[in-house]
Amino acid sequence: MSTSSDLKQERINLRLRPQAKQLLERAASFEGKTVSNFILSSAMARAERTIEEHERIRLSVSEAQAFYEALEQPLRWNKKLTAALKEHDQRVTAK
Repeated sequence: MSTSSDLKQERINLRLRPQAKQLLERAASFEGKTVSNFILSSAMARAERTIEEHERIRLSVSEAQAFYEALEQPLRWNKKLTAALKEHDQRVTAK
């Protein structure tokens, strides 16, 4: 039995053309899903991919080596670094 915390409470409404609805209904039927479940599972999978693409950095071996070597170098203060740190302090409110 589900608890009240398990209940779906959020809603998204979607307006679309009849052809788009028919396409979604057809695809959902192929997977044995309701249109809502098909849309939700498709959107969740895409959302996870999008988030991963924006939050993870993938480097080739040579790029990883260049990154590691750059980290090993001593920090050199210059105008760009000073400006970037100043801008960071202005933009970031939570520390």
